[in-house]
Amino acid sequence: MHNIKLLREKPDFFKKKFQERNIKLNIDDLLNLDKKNREIINKKEKLEQERKIISKNKDEEKFKKSKQISNEIKKLENDLEVLKDGINKILYFLPNIALDDVPIGSDEKFNKELRKVGKIPNFKFKPKSHYEIGKNLNLMDFDVAARTSGARFVFLKGNLAKLERAISDFMLDIHTKKFDYLEISPPLIASFDAMFGTGQLPKFENDQFEIKFDDEKNRKFLIPTAEVILTNMIREKQLLYEELPLRFVASTACFRKEAGSYGKDTKGMLRQHQFYKVELVSIVEPDKCNEELNRMTSCAEYILKELKLPYRSILLSSGDMGFSAEKTIDLEVWIPSEKNYREISSCSSCGQFQSRRMKTKFKKKNQTDFPCTLNGSGLAVGRTLIAIMENYQDSDGRVVIPDVLRPYMNDLDKI
Repeated sequence: MHNIKLLREKPDFFKKKFQERNIKLNIDDLLNLDKKNREIINKKEKLEQERKIISKNKDEEKFKKSKQISNEIKKLENDLEVLKDGINKILYFLPNIALDDVPIGSDEKFNKELRKVGKIPNFKFKPKSHYEIGKNLNLMDFDVAARTSGARFVFLKGNLAKLERAISDFMLDIHTKKFDYLEISPPLIASFDAMFGTGQLPKFENDQFEIKFDDEKNRKFLIPTAEVILTNMIREKQLLYEELPLRFVASTACFRKEAGSYGKDTKGMLRQHQFYKVELVSIVEPDKCNEELNRMTSCAEYILKELKLPYRSILLSSGDMGFSAEKTIDLEVWIPSEKNYREISSCSSCGQFQSRRMKTKFKKKNQTDFPCTLNGSGLAVGRTLIAIMENYQDSDGRVVIPDVLRPYMNDLDKI
């Protein structure tokens, strides 16, 4: 969330920055509400001071005056609630602003390719899609899932289910042992406040799976990503400088409605309502943000290199980044059946945007400031499974197990 004081001091700067994020904001409307708010606060404080002075006097007329002032203060407090609500309805929907090295553009067409890594396989046969391979092996079933749960769900069976678990375990071992992330087994349900803190709510409410409880005021949601629950571990805390950086990793199920994806990726596992992901979260001091983003991205890349999967790295444009991000680097893995790269990891620096929403600070000597938060996929497990199935397929329709995963598969070499 943005500091209203900064918006007040640099309106032209923020107008430009929000335009870069495809946001048409009449900032004057926001500043006018803010001006009225400050005027009423000032008036209220003067009345409170006057009432305080009067209260020391026992004169009956002064008592009547004090009561009149109290009524005026109550009316001003009601006015402030209305103004605060109006200001927040604007602030809550404003995205983070892009850093200076982010490409400016309206959508993915303006993304910048940073590099390509790995050799694209040259098959001597026509490569099959992951869902064709899975169906032929009788280890992937979308029909049963449709009957039990609906569209965009899947049953994995036997060694394919085992491979999915092996991928997750391999990633967790790498991130905890090699890169010193602290493994967390978190809840899969988040409160409204937690979802607000990382920016999923209120703007993207239609994308979330809400759980209905008897207490309608106590709203809960299935997590769309472990980013929500891991980042909110520091919610409303004052951290010590000596604690930073904090680095967390979790492998969880994730749940998304995919509300804006009608007709997209309807076949296979690419876009599911329920999927698994290994998520990385970092909490750092402000001047370490870019360094930590590069570190996090390299951790995700290491997994792809160990699996020997070809991929490319993309710097997202201002119009293609997520709501809370100030800079995002995507990793896209090669999918042979599509002859295209598809996103498998998205690593984002969110600056102080989320920590402001979560009311989290850190203390360095006698100074307090908001820490910076970062998150990234390390990696999306389902898409890693897809990439392995398609890049490691043989002419018989079997799947060769990557060397680094064989210890997790009881040394099985093929499915």
